[in-house]
Amino acid sequence: MQIREASILIGALEGGELNRSFSTEMAKVLQELHTLSTEDVKKTFKGEVNLTISLAAENGTVTISADIKSKTPKRPRARSFYWITEQGTLSTEHPQQTDMFTGPRDTTARTAEPSV
Repeated sequence: MQIREASILIGALEGGELNRSFSTEMAKVLQELHTLSTEDVKKTFKGEVNLTISLAAENGTVTISADIKSKTPKRPRARSFYWITEQGTLSTEHPQQTDMFTGPRDTTARTAEPSV
């Protein structure tokens, strides 16, 4: 049998495992892009799946090896907003606005009560 088409070669390499691995990696990248693009519909997300085929010829024969690499966008992380007090601590309340009943909220560290 002679192989003249790249698609036939890719399907035959590694006993068909290369094609399965490449297809699986492509599906993972597409799924991640779909998830990201539906979470933020106003932004464009890009990914890559690269298939590298290396050829080594010697005495009329060829050895073929392959490598698959993929890349997806870094997932955005949530942001948190706090005020910085004059003492250098963080506060969830504006430090210049006091509670009309108890004054500013204490921002010192609190420890959880052990549950029994």
